[in-house]
Amino acid sequence: MASLKEVRNRIQSVSSTQQITKAMKMVAAAKLRRAQDNIVRMRPYAQRLNAILTNLTRNADDDIVSDYGVAREVRKVLVIAITSDRGLAGAFNTNVFKGVNAAIASRYSNLPAANISVMAIGKKAHDYYGRRGQTVGDYTHVFAKLSFETVRAAAEVAMDGFRNGIYDEVVMVYNEFRNVATQIIRTEQLLPLVQEEVPATATPESNVDYLFEPSKEEIVQTLIPQSIKIQLYKAVLESNASEHGARMTAMDKATDNAGELLKALKLTYNRTRQAAITTEILEIVGGAEALAAG
Repeated sequence: MASLKEVRNRIQSVSSTQQITKAMKMVAAAKLRRAQDNIVRMRPYAQRLNAILTNLTRNADDDIVSDYGVAREVRKVLVIAITSDRGLAGAFNTNVFKGVNAAIASRYSNLPAANISVMAIGKKAHDYYGRRGQTVGDYTHVFAKLSFETVRAAAEVAMDGFRNGIYDEVVMVYNEFRNVATQIIRTEQLLPLVQEEVPATATPESNVDYLFEPSKEEIVQTLIPQSIKIQLYKAVLESNASEHGARMTAMDKATDNAGELLKALKLTYNRTRQAAITTEILEIVGGAEALAAG
């Protein structure tokens, strides 16, 4: 049985850890509110922009969308893995790694490892894939000051690589935010552009006849790159909100577990203390009886 001093030290250590996890939960909750507001505002814009682009390019000439819409034989691939800069978020980052590995195994199992590059957005992904020599560029600074400008630089690298034939396909793997306790791994093709099919129950709004000024070609050529950058930015915002939700949940569970451990340690402390007192009483009684007998 552990001594009273050892149990006291463990109680102090667990209490300190519980205070830290409780504070981290509160910080994650505050950051989550801001991140959730950002993604809630971004989703309608990204969806509407994508719908407009789909309408514009559905009947467009091939030469209008050829830069980013032509499907080639897949020989070289860029996978954009979006993780966090820090840990202590449960399985948040591990799930992204599993998603990337699953995507490679299912979609690119016929390609050699040298033909698969990873653009790691977030320090955890950069460290993980950097040790394997697969990373392209350094984007560990994205979440330090998250904005469209910082994400746009990464998107332009991927777009230039695809347009110049360095990559034949670009996919991104990230956590989609549903709620505080639920994040879903998404694997989406960023390039070449995937033309969405119009459902049979589409509303008249989904097939709008636009008036173009200055011209349809110029508008489409401007909207396509913008749409690609917005899609990546949306994925990064989804990941950012998911990270704070996952960390909040993980720290909440850690705080509860620390509370349960404290109860067990205090019970052990009381039992150990009671046993020590009982032993002392028995020793005193035994000594008194020995003196009386003598």
